[in-house]
Amino acid sequence: MKKILFLITALIFTSCSIFAVDDSVIIREQKIQTRINDVGFKILNANKIDKRIIFVYGKEEKKSLLKSADELTKRQIVLYEDDIQYISNEDELAGFLARGISMALKSYGGIWNGGLSAIQVKAAPKIYEIVADKRAVDFMVNAGYNPIGLITYINKAFPQKRFDRFSSTNLTSKRLAIIYEYIYTKYPYYLANNKYLETDSYQNFLLNSTNNRKLLEEKIKNNLKGDLDYE
Repeated sequence: MKKILFLITALIFTSCSIFAVDDSVIIREQKIQTRINDVGFKILNANKIDKRIIFVYGKEEKKSLLKSADELTKRQIVLYEDDIQYISNEDELAGFLARGISMALKSYGGIWNGGLSAIQVKAAPKIYEIVADKRAVDFMVNAGYNPIGLITYINKAFPQKRFDRFSSTNLTSKRLAIIYEYIYTKYPYYLANNKYLETDSYQNFLLNSTNNRKLLEEKIKNNLKGDLDYE
């Protein structure tokens, strides 16, 4: 009898523990989803974006499903569980979401309900990658976020490839240099009053972007026009 009571007690305790763990996971996911929604909708509203875009917090194991199911992936920005480790504050989260919004908006414009725009992006992905980065900076500033957060997020999250000649994406160093130049030119206040200056991620960006920033200095000094050939 004692053995039976012991087994029943153990089962009850185990069941309660499982439900407690599940509840804590659910609460954590709800908090993350709420945080994503708050920042995402703030960006949409501040920029008067009248297209319907939603934000989803997804487990990494759902990535293949989310990518393969058109009804799940159209016009939604997915923040995967592994992405969160690179996001330290609201500015960096805004950078992630603002860039996703920029890409999602492309699916709404043009012929065939955005179909032609999707073809254009696939035909010139490097160009549209830069366009999305710059547009994300504008969206962030309009919503009250510091655009340098986009620099620190990308610097942490995207590794550097050997070259991009045969790639559909630009070198991360080139993307960062172009974003930096765009902020320098259009929103210099954030560099003059740089709250990220002493952070490790931004200091690392300054260290690995020395040559590209020298190119920008020469461009400004000599009042040159046109795009720079960043490395």
